[in-house]
Amino acid sequence: MAWRTFTETTDLVKRHIEAELQQASGVSSGDYAVLLALSEQPDHRLRSSPLAEQIGWERSRLSHHLGRMERRALIARERASDDSRGAWVVLTDEGARTFRRASSPHLHSVQRLFVSALTSEQLAALDDAMRALAAHLEESPTVRQDGSTTLRLSTDDTPTD
Repeated sequence: MAWRTFTETTDLVKRHIEAELQQASGVSSGDYAVLLALSEQPDHRLRSSPLAEQIGWERSRLSHHLGRMERRALIARERASDDSRGAWVVLTDEGARTFRRASSPHLHSVQRLFVSALTSEQLAALDDAMRALAAHLEESPTVRQDGSTTLRLSTDDTPTD
């Protein structure tokens, strides 16, 4: 029961927050994830592979998404001087402005739809549970060092509702 409640509620919260983000700012959740990751870097740039890993996307998905963001001048791709095949993904001035405009309504939605819906005790318990789950998954042999996963459930690992 807990698993199903977790997945359904997580999906519902994400859909609400993503819809409000899109409506308020015209920024998709994917755009926001990329802009956030780049804005957190001291020089506002990352190589594609670490960016994909940080936001939990496959490189091919990220590449297509970056093309769309580049056409909207939110990011730029610059050749890496040390690697002729590699490129830096760079936050543009327009991308930084878009991120700042989107952040306030996004954080307001998170506050209203998630934080304010729970008591401080519930938030603390949820935080504890999520940290325990994350620690368990970090130790899981099904997650490779590069972050990719191969799930191999034995009969003993079959999830229960």
